[in-house]
Amino acid sequence: MKKFKLSTVLLALAAPFAAAVVSIIISSLAVLATHKSPLDAYKTMWDFGTTSSSLMQMLNTATPYYIAAIAIAITFRAGLFNIGVEGQLRLGALFGAYIGAMFVLPPVLHILIIMVVAMTIGGLWASIAGYLKVKRGVSEVISTIMLNSLAGGLSSYLLANRFMDRTTNSNNMSTKTLPTSGQFPGLMPLLNKLGIKDQPGGGVYGMLIIAIILGVAFWFVVNRTRFGFELRATGANPIAARVSGVNSKRMTFIALAASGAVAGLAGLPAVLGDTHAFNMGFRTGIGFSAIAVALLGRNNAVGMAISALLFGFLEVSSRALELIDIAPETYVIMQGSILLSSVIAYEVVRRYKITLQSKELAKAVEA
Repeated sequence: MKKFKLSTVLLALAAPFAAAVVSIIISSLAVLATHKSPLDAYKTMWDFGTTSSSLMQMLNTATPYYIAAIAIAITFRAGLFNIGVEGQLRLGALFGAYIGAMFVLPPVLHILIIMVVAMTIGGLWASIAGYLKVKRGVSEVISTIMLNSLAGGLSSYLLANRFMDRTTNSNNMSTKTLPTSGQFPGLMPLLNKLGIKDQPGGGVYGMLIIAIILGVAFWFVVNRTRFGFELRATGANPIAARVSGVNSKRMTFIALAASGAVAGLAGLPAVLGDTHAFNMGFRTGIGFSAIAVALLGRNNAVGMAISALLFGFLEVSSRALELIDIAPETYVIMQGSILLSSVIAYEVVRRYKITLQSKELAKAVEA
């Protein structure tokens, strides 16, 4: 019995260890191709990335990644693939910032309404793909890709022609600035009490708390509720789920709509905590990077949190590579190698586990 437990632990550690080794080798080869030392690159990234200021930036970078990854994981658990998170979060942030700047309410209520608006817009946009999937059989991969393009064009049009604040002379098109009641307070006051001093470049977004709450809620709903069971059953085998009384089409639509609603929140950390408006500098690529975060985290709440922090650390620390004449985009290679090696390693370990289980079952039958 003890031997079995030890082998289980070793197998659990084998995949991430193998993935780490392979990704380090690939990343080192990429650095060597620039005629630089990989050790110098890693040391520079570590030294820069572990400063207090960089760690705060890492949390701010990881927060939208994590929220968007949860949105993607919802559809993964249902056997779907929502590639449209990028468009959903963009539209959610735009409408949330625009409508939120129209009025002044008590702080908590104001922020909640902005979130509800963002979630509603994101959910409605994703529901288009859900409807096409359920009623017309259109692949959600194709429809969400197309909806991403539409969302990009629509958000640009609305910002330039309908939502832009024309009372300013800035060249950076932007919605009106959110009133103070609609701005999410940062976490620096709390961190100050813990002995962490203010750092140049800002503090930690208050939306980090929302991300943590979403992670706990995701874990509970998926693993401890009837809805979560039906969601996983639909993803595992839609036909068997339907025979068991689960309305798989209904679950498909709900999964996409819920994914879009959560995605709508992923664009708010910077809007509520930093820029306090939607402008041309709105960060892009969050939804696509979140796909990698969800895959690397195995659609698990804790795994995705670690993955988001890792991606955030790589993105922030890679900025120091310019100091030793290495292109900071090298971190993209690091991200890609980590994801690719992880997917392959987990699949190899999974198949090895199946082989071991088959052998044990054969021995049990013979006995």
